[in-house]
Formats: sequence, C-alpha cells, structure tokens
Amino acid sequence: MFSRRAEWNTPLNRITALREERRRRGEEILDLTVSNPTSAGLSYPLDELAEALQRAARAPYDPQPLGLRTARETLAHHLQCDPDDVMITASTSEAYAFLFKLLTDSGDDIAAGIPSYPLLEHLAGMEHLSLRPFRLELHKRWEVTGAEPGERTRAIAVVSPNNPTGSFVETAEMHRLAEHRLPLIIDEVFRDYPVDGGHPGQPPHDLLSFSLGGLSKSAGLPHYKLGWIRLGGPAAGRRAALEALELIADNYLSVATPVQAALPDLLRIGERIRASILERVRSNLVLVRATLQEEPSVTVLPVEGGWSVVLRIPATVPDEDIALALLHRGALVQPGYLFDFPAEGYLVISLLTPPKTLTEGLRRLLEVIPR
Repeated sequence: MFSRRAEWNTPLNRITALREERRRRGEEILDLTVSNPTSAGLSYPLDELAEALQRAARAPYDPQPLGLRTARETLAHHLQCDPDDVMITASTSEAYAFLFKLLTDSGDDIAAGIPSYPLLEHLAGMEHLSLRPFRLELHKRWEVTGAEPGERTRAIAVVSPNNPTGSFVETAEMHRLAEHRLPLIIDEVFRDYPVDGGHPGQPPHDLLSFSLGGLSKSAGLPHYKLGWIRLGGPAAGRRAALEALELIADNYLSVATPVQAALPDLLRIGERIRASILERVRSNLVLVRATLQEEPSVTVLPVEGGWSVVLRIPATVPDEDIALALLHRGALVQPGYLFDFPAEGYLVISLLTPPKTLTEGLRRLLEVIPR
C-alpha cells in the first residue's frame, strides 16, 4: 500500500538494536556520535534567543516563496552576495529536495562523493532518484580526483567540508568536477568550522552552482529550522533557476515568519554559539590525538573542518563488530560502513562530545581495538 520511494520497513542494524536494548534496560551509553549541539553540554544564551523570537513573533505573515526580502538581504550580507542570488528554505534537506525537483526527473541520478553522510541517499530516494557515487581518495588528505557521470546524471553533489572525512573541496577540485559541465550542488553546512588546514574552494564563475547552508550548523541552532541556497554562475542561469525555485517553493511556503524576522539577531547570537562549538571541536581533536598517539594500531586521520574525526584501525574484523564490542562496554561510535568507506578499518567519532565522555569513551575503545 506504500510507495517505493523508500524502504519503509528496513530492519534495525545490530548497533541500533543493541543501543535501544541498553536504553530500555537503563544501562549507561557514552555517546561519541552526538551531532546535536544543543545536547552536547555547551552553554546557550537562551534568554537572548527567547527575546529575539518574542520580538519577531509580532511580524505579520507575508508569504514570499523565496523568503522575506529583509531576511534575504540580511543573509546576503552574511554570505557576501547579492540578495537576488539567495533563497531561504526550512532546512538544508528541503534545499536538496527543491534542487532535485529543479534539476531532475524520476529515474535520473546525481553524482555524489563518498564516503559521506547517508542522508543524501535517502533524500534522493524520496525523489525517485539514485546516487552515482565517486570516491574520495585518501593520500595526505581526502581528495576529489574526479567523477564519472552517466547519461542520466543531472548534477554533481559534494560536501565541503565533508562529513565525516572533514575534507574541504578545494578550488582545483571544483574546477575538475566542473569539466563535466553539470550543475554543482555544494553542501557547505560545516564551512564555518575550519579545524586544521584545508581551504574551501570556489566553483568556476561560468558554471551554474548551488551552495547550501543553514542555522543548524553555522549558528548551532538546528531547532530554528532555517536554511538557504546561494546561487552562482552565469547571470541568465541564476535568474532562470531562481524563478523556477520560486515556483517550487510557492507550493510549500514552509519557512516560519518569526525565524525569518529574527534572522539578524540569530546570526549575531549564532556567532558566539559557533565560537563555542569550534573551541570544543578543536580542543577535542587535540584530546583525541594526545590519547591515541602512543597506540600504534590507531591512526587519527586529517581533519580540515567539520565536527567529526575518522580513526583508521586494523581491518582484521568488521568495523561493526568493533562498534558492537565497544557498545557492550557502554560507549557508542559509528562504523565506517555507515558512510560508505571503501573497506573495513574505519570508525567515526563526533568532536562535539563532552570532553569527559570522550576521554572515557576513548579509554574503552582502546580495550576493544585489535592489535
């Protein structure tokens, strides 16, 4: 009775099943996968945020599909672009969905770099699309060496910095992908979190591109539900794309008026929240490296940006078995297969994790790592 857009009854993987079992029994779980900054023990200016929304609650309803003009102007100032090259969405996920509606028909595909966060695959499935993966290669850093579009490939999607590899897509790599003359979708939700080297690239000016961001990551406000698309490329292409996106968005009008009216305050307050997150991420990376530097069986891979760190471990047993063994000891990490890493031997840890939790979790991890 349901559509084939998604696997509606996918069984739980073994890690999720064990996690839920431990929670039902009231057993401890040290979560080293936390991605919600509001639950990571960071200080939030709640009174100031509440006052900003209280003021914005007085704004009259003005349904503009691309977003309130005042909000787009505020956002354009923040992004250093023209207001006419920006549209506001309710989330980055919605931005992806709008772009898939704009660029593709059912049965088309999107070329996308892996390893990466699995959300994109689910969003594509909801639009009856498939992903055509191309691999990031690990040399001194994770690199985009190229893509291989097919006859029905309609766009190329990259995440910069990538989640979870933490690698920026640099300008030379952008230009290499642009040789296929397909629109570029550039997910920049973690762009404001440079950690250790790497440089965010710019797509060529003669290619239509769509850069995505949102308050969820850039301001540490995932519950405020506001994202955006910044258009780049030739003026005629930008105008045509924005007109079509306006028609698409007009069918939903999903962005709440108060959050748009409060956007100047939220971006200002978000600067402090972002600084707090970045301090946590950078200090936790130092902690991870210091804790694991004397363990020859573990390599901490480079982190140019973002909120995650990837650990390379011996591939003598499946990553899932290592994660399960650790979860039996009360700590949760993510195995590499969840992100389509090319082989066994990868674990992913969130650098948002509270330091005490991270320290104890790493201690327990060393108990289960194969030597």
